[in-house]
Order: sequence, then structure tokens, then C-alpha cells
Amino acid sequence: MIPLDARVPSTATGPSVVALGGGHGLAVSLRALRRVTDRLTAVVGVADDGGSSGRLRRELGVLPPGDLRMALAALCGDDGWGRTWSRVVQHRFEGEGEIGGHSLGNLLIAAVWEETGDIVEGLRWVGALLGAHGRVLPVSVVPLDIVASVAGLEPSNPTEIDTVFGQVAIATTPGRVVDLRLEPPNPPACPQALEAIASADAIVVGPGSWFTSVLPHFLVPGVTEAVVSSHAERILVLNRTPQPGETSGFKPEMHLDVIHRLLPEVRFDTVLADAESVAEIEPLVRAAASLGATVVVRPIGRDDDSSRHDSDLLAAAFGSLLRRPTRHDRISPWQ
Repeated sequence: MIPLDARVPSTATGPSVVALGGGHGLAVSLRALRRVTDRLTAVVGVADDGGSSGRLRRELGVLPPGDLRMALAALCGDDGWGRTWSRVVQHRFEGEGEIGGHSLGNLLIAAVWEETGDIVEGLRWVGALLGAHGRVLPVSVVPLDIVASVAGLEPSNPTEIDTVFGQVAIATTPGRVVDLRLEPPNPPACPQALEAIASADAIVVGPGSWFTSVLPHFLVPGVTEAVVSSHAERILVLNRTPQPGETSGFKPEMHLDVIHRLLPEVRFDTVLADAESVAEIEPLVRAAASLGATVVVRPIGRDDDSSRHDSDLLAAAFGSLLRRPTRHDRISPWQ
């Protein structure tokens, strides 16, 4: 075992926050949340089957490291060390050879896993090297595959249901996702992730690819139960725009309708939405009420990209929400 680097804060302040998700959506939440608290844990999806991550999971039998790498990079500090290492671990090799297309961070994580023989300890090593402001855990300790039931793959038969296998295929499907499951069935959850959720003061879900980064967490046994039984403030961050293929044509409230239909036991306290993305507030308020949540609308989007959130504006919104009274003290259905 190596000692933790001195750059990792020795004392933690702020609420204990767990963020669930993957990819760019989780990364922007982490960049915002690390400005609000030092007690931050990312619980990351492990179903990526494309690109460098897909190659490594097939060749080495490891968890796909890509989303874990992105989370670690997002937790790097704003000083020179943090900015440098964030760029380094995100570096992707060019060329047509065997290393072409691989991310350095993916290779580093895979190497440390071989050295430690332990997924969680290996991620702790990498986090110490980067001076990460928080820790990163996988949602499951085995690689997962997402399997979707999709309607309307054939325009001539919009009601026919087909099976679409894998994260990449589901993310780009032209059909409508009506159900999800995981393979292998009943995969083992990461015990440390369940412990983090159980002891959290706040749980943040989203933004991100709804069917491939956000919802699959709740299909891992133990995760839904941990979230449902938690006394934490539960915050759901909505996407700013529909994702082509996966949620084409979605209005903001439709994201919540999907959760209510597929995960009826899951409840949230707050739905956070970008002000420019909400054309009509009442449908969103009604959909949020079905999840037990109030709606908070804030300007949290980037000016230069209509689909992305601004981490500074998101940090301000999170800071405001985490200083609010508890859920039992609220009255207004939206703010």
C-alpha cells in the first residue's frame, strides 16, 4: 500500500455528498460539487462498451475505466498541479497502432488495478496521485452491459419491441426505450458505494445520458434500496436538451415520467432545471410531484453550448440547495 499524497485534504468540511452517474454529465456535477464540499464521493457507471474503455474491458477483463477516469479528472483541483494532471489523464493517443485511441488515464487505471489487485484501492491510488478532491467508486465490481427494450426501430411498425444490447447502441438508437435491464442479472454492488449512499447528507443524480448513465445505477441490487431509505437530500439535475437518439423529442418533464414509470419507488426532494430549458413550468411541476419533489429553476447553462451545464453556475445552485431547510420544512412546489 502507498501512502496518500499530501495534496489530498487531511480534513474535510461541508456536507457529505454522493453523486451518481457517468460521462460528461457526472463530470460537470463533480466540478461544481467540489467547490461546495470536501466530502464528495462519485459513484460511477461501469457499462461503457465503446472506444478505449470497451477495448480494455474485452482484452483485460477489467471494469471499463473511461467514466471513472473522467470523474477523477473532474475532481482535480484548480491549481497548477490539478489542471496539469487533469489534462494528462484525459490525453488520448493518436495513430492507427495498438495504442491509438487509448486514453492515458484508462491505461493508468488498468495498470494500477493489476498492481493492487483491488478495484477500490487502485482508484484510491490514482486519486492520491492526482490530488483528487473526493473519491471515485464504481457502482458495481463487475463490468455491466445495459440491455434495452426499444419500440419503433422499424418506422413501418412503431409498436414492435426489439432488444438493443450495449451502451453505445442504446445511446444512438432511433427507437424509443421502454425498458432496461442489466447483464449479468443481479450484479454485485460495490459495498463502499452503498455505504457512501447510506451515510450521505445529499445525493445528486444527473445530468447525463438518461438511459445509459443515469438510470442503470438503480438497476444494481442495493442501490435503489440505499437511496430510498436514505435521509439525505436527494437532488435530480435535468439535462438541458434532449440527447439525439437516446431521448430525442423529450421535454423536461418526460425525463421524470420515465423515472416514475421504471422506478416507481424512487423519490427525490428537488428537481434542478436550467431556466432556459423550461418553456412551461406547470407540466414539470406536476411530473416532479409524482416523484415527491419540488422544482428549482436556475440559470445553470453554458452560453457557448446549449446542451452543457456551466460548472460555476451549477456550483452556486448546489451551494444554495445544500444550505436550504430540510425537505420537511418546505411548502412551495417550485422556486
